[in-house]
Amino acid sequence: VQLMESGGGSVQAGESLRLSCILSGYTYSSYCMGWFRQAPGKEREGVAGIGSDGSTRSADFVKGRFTISKDNAKNTLYLQMNSLKPEDTAMYYCAIVVAPCMTAIEALGALVDDSNYWGQGTQVTVSS
Repeated sequence: VQLMESGGGSVQAGESLRLSCILSGYTYSSYCMGWFRQAPGKEREGVAGIGSDGSTRSADFVKGRFTISKDNAKNTLYLQMNSLKPEDTAMYYCAIVVAPCMTAIEALGALVDDSNYWGQGTQVTVSS
């Protein structure tokens, strides 16, 4: 299984970025995915999830600013991040939820589990 994130960078507060994650080698046809982040000295936190039913959900702290989407034809997961804030600075990872999962709420709650697959991450730095 391989997940390859890209799209991170250094931006000013208020600007936007779009993260991408290309998935390969995962043979299951129904699964949940999402994005989590980790800042230095802090725990991982789920940012946005997409259920195997196609539902989406963002964490309260990014709601209205971040949008998750998936292009099944391209095996690519996206995270559109608008109105970025300095507190959004972190390494962002996309992950496949290995445990049985259907809804975006379930995905969001399971994204940080150690049993999941995730990529090498992409750094997002937001300066004020």
